[in-house]
This record gives sequence, C-alpha cells and structure tokens, in this order.
Amino acid sequence: MDIQMPVKIGIMSFAHMHAYSYARCLKELPEVEFVGVADEDATRAEMVASDYGVKAFANYEDMLASDVQAVIVCSENANHRRHAVMAAQNEKHVLCEKPLSVTKHDAEAMIEVCKRSNVKLQTAFPCRFHSAFRRLRERVASGNIGRILGISATNQGVCPWGWFVDKKLAGGGAVLDHTVHVADLMRVLLGSEPLRIYAEIGNRMFGQDFDDTGLICIEFANGTYATIDCSWSRPKSSPFWGNVGLKVTGASGTAKMDMFAQKIEVISDTSERLTHEYWGDDADLMMIRSFVKCIANDVRPEVTGEDGAKALEVAIAAYESARLGKPVELPIPSHL
Repeated sequence: MDIQMPVKIGIMSFAHMHAYSYARCLKELPEVEFVGVADEDATRAEMVASDYGVKAFANYEDMLASDVQAVIVCSENANHRRHAVMAAQNEKHVLCEKPLSVTKHDAEAMIEVCKRSNVKLQTAFPCRFHSAFRRLRERVASGNIGRILGISATNQGVCPWGWFVDKKLAGGGAVLDHTVHVADLMRVLLGSEPLRIYAEIGNRMFGQDFDDTGLICIEFANGTYATIDCSWSRPKSSPFWGNVGLKVTGASGTAKMDMFAQKIEVISDTSERLTHEYWGDDADLMMIRSFVKCIANDVRPEVTGEDGAKALEVAIAAYESARLGKPVELPIPSHL
C-alpha cells in the first residue's frame, strides 16, 4: 500500500546522540512530516528545533496532545519506559532507542501498554536493515555453509561518556550498550533463542565504576554457540567510532560480515588525525522508513518490542552471570 499522506512524527528527547541522525532522516523522507521536538533540556530543544526548522514543544505533554501520530524516544535508557508509556497512553506509535529499557520488567510493561493502547512499538535496531547483514542472512539461509556451529561477534566502540557511564541513567555500561544490537542479529540469523549465558565483565579500560569491557558466551536452543565482544575498547583517537562484525562458522564453510567496511581513509591537517569516512548504507534511514510504513499500512513492525526485550534479556543475564560467576539460564525472572 502506498503512503497517501505524510506520517507526522516527533522526537522525545535528544539525550541520545542517535536522535540527531533520526532527525536528519525525518527531514529527508517525503513520507514524513517532522512535527517537532520535546526535551527536558529546554535549551537543547530550542537549538535542535531551530537547526531542523521544526517546533520546540514546551514539554512532552504538549507534544503528545498535538496531532503527532508517532514519536521516536531517544532519552536516557532509564527513562525509556516512562516516555514510551506516556506516548502509548496518548495513542502515539513508538520507535524506542535501544536498549528497550534497563530491566526485563520495564520492557514487558512497555510492550503491554502499547498492546493495550493498540499502538506500534518498534525497537531501534538499524543493523537489521543494513545490506551487509541481509546478505549474510541470505547466505546462511541458502545452506551454502551448512549447519551453523558457531558465531563470533564484535561490537567494540569508543566510550560515549556523559550519562552513558552513569548507571542510574544508563542501567549499565558497555555490556548493556553494545550487546543488544548483536544479540538481535544472532536471533534473526539463527531463528533460535538463547538458552544459556556466561559472561566475563570488567572495567580495565578506564578503571572506573562502570563496565567498559565484556565477553559474553551464548548457547542457543538449536545447539549453536556464540560469543560477543561488547566493549568500549576503542581509544578516543580511533579513526571510527567502532564496529559491528559477525563471523559465522558452518559445517561446510564460513561467512563474515564487517558492517562498516565501506569507508575511505581521510588524513586532515585540520584535525591532525586519520579518520574513516563511512559511505555505505544509511541503516537509520531504512529503519525509519520501515517504521513509517508499518504505521501507514497498519502492519506489525519489522523489529518489535518483543525483539528488543529478547535482546535486552541477554545483556541482563550477562550481568547476572558475571555477578554470580557462573552460567545463567534463560528466561530470567521478570524482576531483573
């Protein structure tokens, strides 16, 4: 079905840096009317609204009382539940930044409220839409590399600092931030759910009171074993923010994905450093286009709230495993 009228979308909070990319996408998509922004930081809201030529709402309530049809929640992780529930109770569809929340209980509550309000809840997993992952998925599905035996994955990045290292607002550190993307890709690739998690988590990169390094081992229901290096292990001088990589080992061969390999090296006298300028897929744009289509055509999101909750559960189980010093079975209790 074609989109006849633009879908009206607003952004709740610019606390997360991804909000700026999403705002750019909203301005680029002809099937979207970017209505405006709301933020607890009024100065930030005014600056962003001016930059993108949209309205700065005085508060979230004013935005949700307007004719906006959907919102993108980009607040601190600990505020995702509050903001998503506010939106759903005002009958607005929700695209929520990852991780979906900071506890399994909060994620389940978000899903339930959105269902009761009959609104869409999509988790912001743009890696799902990237052509590198889609080609890997096709290769695995073709059977060319045989039955999948193991997956080795990385999501290593530069520490974002700010509220990301405040456990009250972030809910965790690198493990929570960098596990969920890859855990989601693995679930989709294998068509199987995680059964058991073992994790080693530390703070040896920066030596502060947040986790900056982690290694997670996952046993899936279909017998596949996987590992995720989910660390903030890139120095601030790194030429690129990080990576998302998967190496899949099958009974008959291997397949490897480097999601951000499409880049050029730039040496600048201005910055006096080497940087990598990425020129590949705009996965954020494809993700938001998908969100708009699911609203306009009244269909299930390609990446659901349940998908976000499943990926979150892997990260939470990793923290519990590291705390206990032993493997943790899934599903974990709802109170975690």
